[in-house]
Amino acid sequence: MQFFSQAHVASILLTAEMCLSLCVNTATAEDSAQTAEQLSTTVKVEMGYLLSLPEGYETQEKWPLLLFLHGSGERGADLELVKMHGPPKLIAGGKKFPFIVVSPQCAKGRGWEPLELSALLDELEKTHKVDPDRIYVTGLSMGGFATWELAAFSPTRFAAIAPICGGGEPYWTRRYTHLPTWAFHGAKDEGVPVERTQEMIDAMIKSGGTPKLTIYPEAGHDSWTETYNTPEFYEWLLTQKRTPAETK
Repeated sequence: MQFFSQAHVASILLTAEMCLSLCVNTATAEDSAQTAEQLSTTVKVEMGYLLSLPEGYETQEKWPLLLFLHGSGERGADLELVKMHGPPKLIAGGKKFPFIVVSPQCAKGRGWEPLELSALLDELEKTHKVDPDRIYVTGLSMGGFATWELAAFSPTRFAAIAPICGGGEPYWTRRYTHLPTWAFHGAKDEGVPVERTQEMIDAMIKSGGTPKLTIYPEAGHDSWTETYNTPEFYEWLLTQKRTPAETK
């Protein structure tokens, strides 16, 4: 039986502790002394998301999870927008995936935040039958950029990433050269030049990684439709499993 939730809202609490140093610049030695302080606070994260559970969910102990990150055009507070592209669109059309598929929505005027996405994954691992060694991330455009960045934020959490028409800071890739990566881009993309993906791939290779890259010669910005319609893409994901790696 296929489950597809249209209005899941996660209210996720996470606690961050950090050292806070207060520096006072005054003329006297006594006033210029510094004291060690500590901040302990709770940050509330609210995020709407679509959730799809695979057929036979109750019959299996653990399932792989696919996190899908949409582009800038689907931001807002209407989860129907998230169904415009990618796996959510395919699921809405009746396609069944052998994954738990979670598709969060980014608020209007904001970008994806790795800390918030990590909180969402933490919650799902607590409440669902998630195989922690088979968590995959994919995203398009703004979500493609976020895929690269999330991997840098949590370089040992994921089994594989698949950024589409994205990009990022090449130095991020030094943190996850071990991570199976398959990137996609359109050669005629005028929204995000293909060079943005190429430089990330080149940086990974230079650092010892072995990423895959598919460039569609005739595609513009929409390089996601063909990718998400290709069975080989999902077959490749399912063959990937997290392996231990030293965080750099």
